[in-house]
Amino acid sequence: MKPLTLDDFKAYSFDKKCDVVTIQSNYIMHREFPNGKGYLYHTGAFFIEVLYSSLYKRIQAINAFNDIRMLAPYAETVSLAGLNV
Repeated sequence: MKPLTLDDFKAYSFDKKCDVVTIQSNYIMHREFPNGKGYLYHTGAFFIEVLYSSLYKRIQAINAFNDIRMLAPYAETVSLAGLNV
């Protein structure tokens, strides 16, 4: 089986992207928005961000990326206080 690439994922349908998130990805964390949440996952090759709207009670977008600069909004919510560093 061919490894999943970022380009493959971006070409998938919404339902297929949901399958990849559910079956082939590891949940990392979430962040809060005024009207929803962003959930961050990793496939082993790239990151996936699932944006959920609490206003509409549905997924609004599924974004995939491998640029670590896109992780900055998530890094802002991470606390290192309990790590004694």
